[in-house]
Amino acid sequence: MTGTSGRPTARQGQAERSGGTAQQRSRTAGASRRGMLAASAAAGLALFGGTGCGTSSTSSARSGSEPGAGSGGRSSGATSPSPRRTRRRPQLPRGGRELFPRYRMVGYCGLPGAAALGRLGSGDPDGRIRELEKKARDFDDGREVLPVLELLATVANPTPGPDGKYRTRTPEKTLRRFHELAGEHEALLLLNVQPGRAAALDEVKALHDWLVHPDVGVALDPEWDMGSGQIPGETYGRTSGKELNDVADYLAGLVEEHDLPHKPLVFHQVSTSVVSDEKVLRPVDGVPVIKCADGIGSPDLKRATWRQLVDGMPEDLHTGFKLFYEEDTEGSRLMKPEEVLALRPAPEYVVYE
Repeated sequence: MTGTSGRPTARQGQAERSGGTAQQRSRTAGASRRGMLAASAAAGLALFGGTGCGTSSTSSARSGSEPGAGSGGRSSGATSPSPRRTRRRPQLPRGGRELFPRYRMVGYCGLPGAAALGRLGSGDPDGRIRELEKKARDFDDGREVLPVLELLATVANPTPGPDGKYRTRTPEKTLRRFHELAGEHEALLLLNVQPGRAAALDEVKALHDWLVHPDVGVALDPEWDMGSGQIPGETYGRTSGKELNDVADYLAGLVEEHDLPHKPLVFHQVSTSVVSDEKVLRPVDGVPVIKCADGIGSPDLKRATWRQLVDGMPEDLHTGFKLFYEEDTEGSRLMKPEEVLALRPAPEYVVYE
C-alpha cells in the first residue's frame, strides 16, 4: 500500500526491511519520511516569518582573523622599539588549525521549530548543546571531541516558492543565534544545505559572510538536490563528484584568502545512487571532505549500508555516520557509541538526528 503521492507508507517500509539489499531497505525507510520532513521543514521555517536571506550583513559578521596581543623582540642596544601587535592566526573552536586526526566531530542536527528534522529542533538550544557535550564524551576514544551544531541553513520545500527553487533559506537571526551558541560552547557550526532546485554552489555562496569565520563549515544533503521536474519529498535527489569538487574549491578559496583553519565539507549519503562519479573527488588543501553514511534501520542494517557506502570510496575521504533517534528505533534500537566506533574505518564525524 502506498500513500496518495505514490510513495511507500511507513508500514510498508517496515515490512520491506526484511528483504532486499541494505541500501534498498534503508531507502524504503527513508522514502516514508521524505514527504513528512519536507512538510515539517516548511512548517518550522514558517515560525520565523518570511524566507530570510540566509546571510549576515557585512557589518554584523565578525572577522575570521582575530588579532592577538604580543610584543616584538627587544634589541640588545640602548634603543628599545615600541611593542607591536602580532596577528594570531584563526583557530578551530577548541584549538589548532587541523581537524584530523586530532579531533572526532560529534554533533546534533536540526532546525528550531521543526522537531521532526532533528535534535536541535526541539527544547532549549543551550540545554540541547549541554546534552550534546555529555553525549560527545562517549566518543572520546583516543581523540579529542569537537561538538558540532549542524543547522539547516537551506531547507528543501515541497512547494516552489516565489523563485521556483523549492527551497527556503533560514533567517539570518537564526544563523546568528546558533553561531553565538557555538562560540559560547567552543563548538563548530555546520551549515546544512538542502538545495531543492537551486544550485548547491549558489546556496553555499549565499552563506559567504558566515563561512569566513573559522568555526563554520558546510554540510550538503544530496538527497534533497532536485533536478528539473523533481519535487522534494517525492523522490531522491542527487549530486556528482564534480559538484562536490566545485563546492570544495570555493571553500578552499575562502580558507586561503582569510588564512582560516580547516573548514569541513560534509556530504550526507543515504545510497550510492545519490552521488554519481564519486571517483573524481579529489583532496583540496584546507577542506577535509567527509562522507557521512545516512542510512536508517537496525544496527545490522546500518552496518550493511555502511559497508556498501565505504567500500571502494576514494582514499582521501573522511567518514561520518548518522544516527536517528526515532527512525532507527522503530522496531529496533539505537546503536551504542562503542558499536559506532567499531566500524571500519572508524567514523570521524558522528551526528544524531
